[in-house]
Amino acid sequence: MSIVMTGGGTGGHLVIIKAVKEYLKDEELIYIGSTKGQDQAWFAEDSDFAKTYFLESRGVVNQGLLGKIGSLWKIFTSALKVRKILKAHQAKVVFSVGGFSAAPAALAAKLSGVPLVIHEQNAALGSLNKLLKPYADVFISSYLEESPVKAYPIKQEFFDNARIRKTVETIIFLGGSQGAKAINELALSLAPTLKERGIKIIHQAGERNIDEVKAQYEKLGIEAEVFGFTKELANYMKEADFAVARSGASTLWELSATALPALFIPYPNAASDHQYYNAKFLVEKNLAWLMRENEIDKDKVLSLLDEDLEAKSRGLMESVEKEGSKKIAGILTQI
Repeated sequence: MSIVMTGGGTGGHLVIIKAVKEYLKDEELIYIGSTKGQDQAWFAEDSDFAKTYFLESRGVVNQGLLGKIGSLWKIFTSALKVRKILKAHQAKVVFSVGGFSAAPAALAAKLSGVPLVIHEQNAALGSLNKLLKPYADVFISSYLEESPVKAYPIKQEFFDNARIRKTVETIIFLGGSQGAKAINELALSLAPTLKERGIKIIHQAGERNIDEVKAQYEKLGIEAEVFGFTKELANYMKEADFAVARSGASTLWELSATALPALFIPYPNAASDHQYYNAKFLVEKNLAWLMRENEIDKDKVLSLLDEDLEAKSRGLMESVEKEGSKKIAGILTQI
């Protein structure tokens, strides 16, 4: 019998599967995703999966009427294919992390009577997860009190790197691997003052923006560690004492696990404004700061560096639960 894992399109979804499967080494794992998005880049050559399938599914949201009809038809026809896949591999459970890639396998699970376990990464439910929540055998979300697992699935290295921050010697700007123009501009505008204060700058500018941002720092006569995509993010977070970041779920929880105080500037066009609500979840617990892009104020940002960072850092360390991946894996093996 096998555990089928599905969903993705974006790294924020796929990183959940990557984290959970580390605790399923003794299980036969099957991955079902989409030919669109990042699914194939992440898992096509992943030896942890006995078999991978990539179907021609696509998103329904933000399309015209004909586009929606076409997407729904692809999901339905793909679901019929997935029913055969579930039967061939004797699937005992389907684990979905949402995103358009998950639709065919999640639908096929319900049509085939296979238990469906869903993980929602964000405080604002994704369209597919919102639709399927009433039909899930288990629904997991770090933002819901009724969730059987409150711990977010984060790699242990982020918890291992946790430390209490008191003063800012190093600041990290995180715009994601694709970069964030507003965060890049803020970082560059703050750079002269940060240099005066002896604060080191680490800056994830985005793959497309590296050369431009590096040139701007050189023009200012400021040394900064600038990068786009990196596998060393955990170590960069460990080094930093304060973060300015987007509030995608994975980034938010990785920063929290590292006990790194952060100002979140959510991506304004995120579906259902989910990045705003992710950050708001921590702000309401007095564990972070939040600022909309159109509210960015350089002086206010600088003033945060003199706030009580220790209280935020300690609060994060005490409140963020561990072993989310292991607990979710336990549900998948026992269901």
